[in-house]
Amino acid sequence: MSAALLAVAVALPAVAGILLLVVGALGGSRRTERIGAPIGIAVAALALVAAILAALGRARLELPFLTARGAGATELRVDALAAPVLPLVAVIALLVLVFATGDATRPAGRFHGLMLLFSAAVAVTVTATDLAVLLFAWEVMGATSYALIGFRWREPARVEGGMVAFLVTRTGDLGLYLAAGAALAAGTGWRLDALPDAQGPWLAVLAAGILAAGLGKAAQLPFSFWISRAMAGPSAVSALLHSAAMVAMGGYLLLRMSPLLAASGWAAPVAAWTGAATAIALGVVALFQTDLKQLLAASTAAQLGFVVLAAGVGGTTGGTLQLIAHAATKALLFLVAGAWLTAVGTKEFAGLRGIARRWPVVGLVGTAGALSLAGIPPLSLWAAKDTVLAAALEQNPALYAAGLVGAALSAAYSGRMLALLWRPASRGIGGSGRDGAPEQHWDTEEKGTRRVSALAVAPMLVLAIAALGLGVLALPGPRSALGLAGDVEPAWPELLASAALAVVILLLALVRPPRPWALALDWFGMERAARRVLAAPTLRLADRLAAADDAFARLLDGGNTVLLRSAAVSARVDDAGAVGTVRRVARTTSALGTAARRSQTGNLYQYYLAAVVLLALAVLLLIVVR
Repeated sequence: MSAALLAVAVALPAVAGILLLVVGALGGSRRTERIGAPIGIAVAALALVAAILAALGRARLELPFLTARGAGATELRVDALAAPVLPLVAVIALLVLVFATGDATRPAGRFHGLMLLFSAAVAVTVTATDLAVLLFAWEVMGATSYALIGFRWREPARVEGGMVAFLVTRTGDLGLYLAAGAALAAGTGWRLDALPDAQGPWLAVLAAGILAAGLGKAAQLPFSFWISRAMAGPSAVSALLHSAAMVAMGGYLLLRMSPLLAASGWAAPVAAWTGAATAIALGVVALFQTDLKQLLAASTAAQLGFVVLAAGVGGTTGGTLQLIAHAATKALLFLVAGAWLTAVGTKEFAGLRGIARRWPVVGLVGTAGALSLAGIPPLSLWAAKDTVLAAALEQNPALYAAGLVGAALSAAYSGRMLALLWRPASRGIGGSGRDGAPEQHWDTEEKGTRRVSALAVAPMLVLAIAALGLGVLALPGPRSALGLAGDVEPAWPELLASAALAVVILLLALVRPPRPWALALDWFGMERAARRVLAAPTLRLADRLAAADDAFARLLDGGNTVLLRSAAVSARVDDAGAVGTVRRVARTTSALGTAARRSQTGNLYQYYLAAVVLLALAVLLLIVVR
């Protein structure tokens, strides 16, 4: 029964998503426009129920058609790590689809089809037990994310944003292929739990490949900037991809492969320090943004830095708690930003000053998310972050100090965000909009509706409750029930110290929010550098390959022309040669036959006359020959 439930959780959204896309592509756009959203929500709800039951039953689904002879069974499995993450992905996917319906994301059929297919790929990623299945799900997840980020494909800037995100993450994804090849060379097979047993240099290659794929997908340094361009997608896409799904899967992969990172000897410290550095660097980027979604994008990479830090220090419990709490908090904040973008047509702080006062319900749930993001106790990210920091402190005090700086920056950019959203417009802060009339800065990106749909608010309320209450997972009882116990417990002095630090930094940012900093606004030039190092050479190579393809096509066209002309010449030669001779002989024979038939008239005198002529010719021939 549990296997069937896991099959439903994975296959139902995949099949429904493909059907919606196919029907829309075959010309049923009007029909899918009417039924796309109801089908998407219904399928997501059924998948959520199945995911919860499969997680409770620790379901296993064997895939015999993928199992090689003599190898262990290929399967999808809900283990202790996947049990909380699988329902998390399903519930956020459902809430995001409800928001998208209220936010009137169109075309509904294509949108819900892509979202369902994407969520199915994430579910497979969460439960995969070997590299072959993981690679398949990873590829589908990457392709659908590109389609979702560039969903409004008639706008070139959005398509370019999707292309940049796809290209950068694909660069990291090559690590999975490297790891798959190394696993075969090492003789360990593709089962994930067998990879740490690799020997010799193959172990280092495996760890490098997994690390590259995880860091790339999680938007960690040096890949971080792609998440900025991914904000070109609809707000509902950002709420799913950058909370519980695509970006989170990079951190999830590193948590799952934490034993491999530790076995390599070098990959675990690299992961830990990369996560800590990203939490600091992207925290600074978030602090000085003037665009709400860009602030949330930078903070996503920064918060995932704590998950990567946890994977590096072996703090799987803390990393999982951080993953869960961040998913609820960040999904909520992206939905809030999306609601205001729809209402006033901008996500720039110049037009959002005081916006929380105009829509107080949205402002209050957004405040709950911001306070959780800041690490204010007893909200969810406070407890989760301190569990990660406790594991870091036991292994390396310097890592703990770096993580604490990242946590302080979380409070700082959350406080700045709250100040900008609640401060009266006439105060003019943050270096923008000193005229006291934010309406002049509205409709800069799209035409606002001047309303927030109740259907769009409903999922925000659910996520706000989660952001406020998930801190209970830090308590020993609930953690043991979810199978999350086992890591280092944060001590009360550390908890109180980090809480006090978060409160102080938050208050300072509320009172005096920092002005924008050009270097941080530009994400420290990471995109320009990546364009020179990665994007520009890749695009040049693509142009050259396209030119070579055009030249080859012209060569083929020229060859076809030569062949056609040769065929025409050959046909003329045939007509003049053997074929022509045969035709002439046939015509002559036919003429002779026709002439012979003409003499067959039945008149006796004609036969006598012919005999006389023939006899005369014979006598003449006899005389001539002699």
